[in-house]
Amino acid sequence: MFARPSSLLPRIRNCCPQARSPAPLIALISAHRQSHSIESTPQARFLSTSPKMAAEIKPNSQKPEHKMKYFPDMTTALPSTSSEFRRVLWTGLYSQVVLMTVPVGGDIGEEIHTVDQILTFTSGTGLAQVGGEEQKVKAGDMVIVPTGTKHQFLNTGPTPLILYTVYSPAEHSATTVHKTKEEGDKEEEEGRDEPPVWSQRSKTENEEGGLVG
Repeated sequence: MFARPSSLLPRIRNCCPQARSPAPLIALISAHRQSHSIESTPQARFLSTSPKMAAEIKPNSQKPEHKMKYFPDMTTALPSTSSEFRRVLWTGLYSQVVLMTVPVGGDIGEEIHTVDQILTFTSGTGLAQVGGEEQKVKAGDMVIVPTGTKHQFLNTGPTPLILYTVYSPAEHSATTVHKTKEEGDKEEEEGRDEPPVWSQRSKTENEEGGLVG
């Protein structure tokens, strides 16, 4: 903690009698405090640009190429600034990575998937309801929802509950972006959020088609 500029003046005057005017000293001390504040740290400056970085992420709409897909600061900077309810980041032959943000007081909706789901929480606090059990969750926690298991996740904290989830195989369209839960529910009901056909094939089909191996 920094002392108030005014509380430092007597000590400065004692050691430096020529320092008669407090204005320059206060300005100097204030500048020093500002340069050491959290807003000026590299991490804070990076976080302030993260929304732009999130918007520039382009998911693959076709079968993934045989090369690395890199997401910098996936568990810190990117998720901590997302304001979209759901955004697909990547879709593979057997899995899909999705970023989700549950607003304060919101939830993802009770549902049952025909795919496995792994959720990793990066910000906020919430309540997981899976297969009749309840578990409080926070940043750093992971929850696995096996295929066919009824589940629901609620935001119980004062800030957005942010997580990324891996579906295996894909659950959504490869280019899905839902601003709100309501938008997502509507698209699913209308059949406009279906996973790509190539993400639903078996290992045998992919091997015979020369996509793996």
